[in-house]
Amino acid sequence: MISKPDKDHAKRPSDRPLDALDRRILSALTKDARQTNAALGEQVGLSAPAVHERVKRLRANGIISRTAARLDGPSVGKPLLAFVHVDADGWGKSERMMRLAEFPEVEEMHSVAGDTSVIMKVRAANTLALEHFLSQLYQLPGIRGTKSFIALSTYLDRPVQAEVTMDWPTLHLPPE
Repeated sequence: MISKPDKDHAKRPSDRPLDALDRRILSALTKDARQTNAALGEQVGLSAPAVHERVKRLRANGIISRTAARLDGPSVGKPLLAFVHVDADGWGKSERMMRLAEFPEVEEMHSVAGDTSVIMKVRAANTLALEHFLSQLYQLPGIRGTKSFIALSTYLDRPVQAEVTMDWPTLHLPPE
């Protein structure tokens, strides 16, 4: 009898920690995932086949979970960015709440600690579209309230970074 491999096995983290070369490859890929292995190799000092093997391992171990296009919200008709804090009974997560992820306006949903249960990142066409989304949210049982924070400007929007700060510098602030 042939045993089937555990489907989750391919996405388990490797016992081998990321080394400096892995982190440099990941950093370069977060800037431009369309680069060739040869171009990546030039940046990190490896041959194209060596880069290919490392990227293949990073994918197999789930460190690179996907490659996707990053869309510009205003260019696709969604200039309004809101962070919606949801106060719900219990932990907040329910099958019905997770159905809200079917709306393309919902970009992220996070269970959080603090004075709210869930934080959602919502990108909409306008305030009326956000209001319609909120009306869907309030139809869920157990929703006690929401607080919506509208982004006026975005100073930084980037994917997860591979680098890790090991030695935090002392921040010298100018006198007031």
